[in-house]
Amino acid sequence: MEDYKKEFIDFMLDCNVLRFGDFTLKSGRKSPFFMNAGLYVTGSQLSKLGEYYAKAIHDKYGDDFDVLFGPAYKGIPIGVATTIAFSKLYGKEIRYCSNRKEVKDHGDAGILLGSPIKDGDRVVIIEDVTTSGKSMEETIPIVKAQGDVKILGLMVSLNRCEKGKGDKGALEEIKDLYGFDTAAIVTMKEVIEYLYNKPHNGKVVIDDEIKSRIDAYYEQYGY
Repeated sequence: MEDYKKEFIDFMLDCNVLRFGDFTLKSGRKSPFFMNAGLYVTGSQLSKLGEYYAKAIHDKYGDDFDVLFGPAYKGIPIGVATTIAFSKLYGKEIRYCSNRKEVKDHGDAGILLGSPIKDGDRVVIIEDVTTSGKSMEETIPIVKAQGDVKILGLMVSLNRCEKGKGDKGALEEIKDLYGFDTAAIVTMKEVIEYLYNKPHNGKVVIDDEIKSRIDAYYEQYGY
């Protein structure tokens, strides 16, 4: 496993973003692990997060794109942090764009904030995590409605490695349905491989008991 992936896993734990226990997901699934990107709250945390995303996006999609679209709400700070990091690391000015949950009818009106999206733009979508692909059902029409644009792909921080609505993984379903690439900074399988029975800051995060619960979860929801 690449060093930056190990660093990112440690980073998620240090920020308390990745946790293990008993959680009920938006999908209704009972999960032994949970990732909450809303817990990246400080300047240094968001700066590092943006750099991890920027490196992963650059490795996967290069820098020949125009707009980074981060769906509301969690995608907004992630998108802003990543465009800043992209400029810093690669000297490329990528525009950021997000949607509003409610259309604004005065002043800076419309459904978008940040940069407009126009004909010919090449777009990368950025999210925290995708479980069922439901968020893409809302996001793709918004992006496509802005003009003749090309969506290069989607980047999430963690691939949970579980089924979406059918028998394939959520990211694979998105790729099949919409025809663009999907990727993640790390996968849950890599997280388990790295953390299983290994101490982090003096404590084993994934011990045999947690591992058995994760295995049971994947027996039901894995692919």
